Amino acid sequence: MPRLTDRVRYWMLVLPALAIMIVFYIFPVLGIWQIAVTEPETGLGNFVQMSGSPAIRTSFWLTFKIAGITTLGCLVLGYVVAYAISNFARRLQPLMLALVLLPFWISVLVRSFAWIVLLGRSGIVNGALRDAGLITRPLPLMHNETGVLIAMIHVMLPFAVLPMLTNMRGIPATYTQAARGLGAGEWYAFRHVYFPQTLPGVMSAALLVFVLSLGFYVTPALLGGGRVMMISEYITYQIQEFLNWGLGSALSVVLLLATAAVIAVAARFVNLRSTFLERR
Repeated sequence: MPRLTDRVRYWMLVLPALAIMIVFYIFPVLGIWQIAVTEPETGLGNFVQMSGSPAIRTSFWLTFKIAGITTLGCLVLGYVVAYAISNFARRLQPLMLALVLLPFWISVLVRSFAWIVLLGRSGIVNGALRDAGLITRPLPLMHNETGVLIAMIHVMLPFAVLPMLTNMRGIPATYTQAARGLGAGEWYAFRHVYFPQTLPGVMSAALLVFVLSLGFYVTPALLGGGRVMMISEYITYQIQEFLNWGLGSALSVVLLLATAAVIAVAARFVNLRSTFLERR
């Protein structure tokens, strides 16, 4: 039996994955595009309606605002966690890494309901503050942006920690030690030697968290209580409540294009291949 050439082996591996992508991803996306321009009538009426709707513009602005704040919060908290795991807690690294991965084993729905128990008017947080004499009436921690942001940062935090931790583990400790040996202070060595080397991990974490936050649905829907309507919830509302498949599909198309634009802009500053595929 003749040996298979490298090109034949390459296509034998690629074609099944390509077929799965076409059947389960490309075709459904094309179907959404078709509905967007054919329902309820052929044309760009759904996009015109979208551009003239203040509610939709507000929903898009709110979506990007919450995604941006969530990303910033995850970067700050995630950097501290990743730095501690990578540089200080060497004996506890397996335990701390397990704690970072633990939320992946619990449903997002369960975690969101847990935050409802914590942040409700009669929840644990308000109860503890009231018992401590710090407040006289419950704080509004739910059905507003505050509750949504707290819960989303909690849900997205592992997605920020893992890329930064992977990046930090690849940074030799000798670089910082050499800077300290040459007379640099601890803060100076961190700021000018260590931190610049962690920027690829920070950028990959920011991109991952921001893109995931743009299309997040469960947590904003539960913690927002219909008052913080991000675009994914607005799409669901249009389809389920009004059966407006055309407008809902048009919103999905615009959200997809916005996400692609974010990735395209990020690609100008970050090597996406080296960020997500190669760790040398």
